[in-house]
Amino acid sequence: MTKAPEDALPPEGRRSWLKEHSELGLCALLAVLGILVLTDALTMDDHFAQRGPVGPQAVPTVVGIALLLVAALLTADVLRGGKGEAETGEDVDLDTPAEWRTVLMLAGVFLGNAVLIGIVGFPISGALLFWGAAYVLGSRNLTRDPLIAAALSLATYVVFNNLLGVPLPGGPLMGVL
Repeated sequence: MTKAPEDALPPEGRRSWLKEHSELGLCALLAVLGILVLTDALTMDDHFAQRGPVGPQAVPTVVGIALLLVAALLTADVLRGGKGEAETGEDVDLDTPAEWRTVLMLAGVFLGNAVLIGIVGFPISGALLFWGAAYVLGSRNLTRDPLIAAALSLATYVVFNNLLGVPLPGGPLMGVL
């Protein structure tokens, strides 16, 4: 009969060790995300959007490497005894239930944007998205909010479509913009 090593932990000890080092789960998630991003970046067909010496693989590659680096550094910190501390600066009443109505209304606004963007184009659906999100989150100024939403949507459309060369659907405003 062989003896177990002295440093082998019984099941209760393993659970306790994992509970004390639960941040390792986040480390694993970051590492998996980094590997996925790097895999996608390195297998990307770079001919469809090549505009110069830096192709579309550059940013995802940097993000993937950064995710792996953060995962490695966080793992080393946790294994050395580093511990995440609970946030004490927030004034949150933990006894108050979640505001599911707001979450569901925001999800509805995003879903509406996804449905409308192909039909009415980004400038209109984006304006409805920005205005709807502001309304759901509590802003009730019915003259200022739609104007700001329209300006923000048009500015976003112009920046992406005209300056960055990322085509967004213009919808009925295609000839005007």
